[in-house]
Amino acid sequence: MLRGLPPSCGAVRLVAVDGHAGSGKSTFAARLAQALGGAPVLHLDDLASHDELFAWTGRLRAQVLDPFARGEVAEYHPYDWNARRFGPARRLPAAPVVLVEGVGAGRRALRPHLARLLWMERAPEDSWRRGRHRDGPAQSAFWDGWTVAETRHFAHDPSLPFADVLIRECPGGYLWLPRRLPAVDSKPIHHTG
Repeated sequence: MLRGLPPSCGAVRLVAVDGHAGSGKSTFAARLAQALGGAPVLHLDDLASHDELFAWTGRLRAQVLDPFARGEVAEYHPYDWNARRFGPARRLPAAPVVLVEGVGAGRRALRPHLARLLWMERAPEDSWRRGRHRDGPAQSAFWDGWTVAETRHFAHDPSLPFADVLIRECPGGYLWLPRRLPAVDSKPIHHTG
């Protein structure tokens, strides 16, 4: 279905995977990328920083969206969360489908460039509990600040109301629940993996 969509950013079909921190976006995006034959994945954690948890739109536009719109390979500078600085450039090919995953991937400024917006369907408290467990007690203070910042972000710039598809994790895979009529198929899509 995703490969059959019209391009949304140059020749690229940009597909966002959004949801609360800890909802399973990275795992789902990795599995979806594999199902798409190795589609590139941009992790928004690479564009955010300690000082700019959600103020990465300008970097995304300059380093990824503008090059894709020109038909070029993108180059972005991933943030090193341990060294607290942006690192050397990493290439992101203008493939037929490119996944962008992270909290805020479906934000207002990005939506005009998206072919589809997927939302991981998991409650914020459940997601945050999973994220805290994954990251361990050393990141507890970060998570305390994160949950406040995420709540503010989605209150100001919600993604869920604009999601084309809800993704629900279930035993053995994922259930795709279209919220609007997709271009190709209007039935729920079961994906295993």
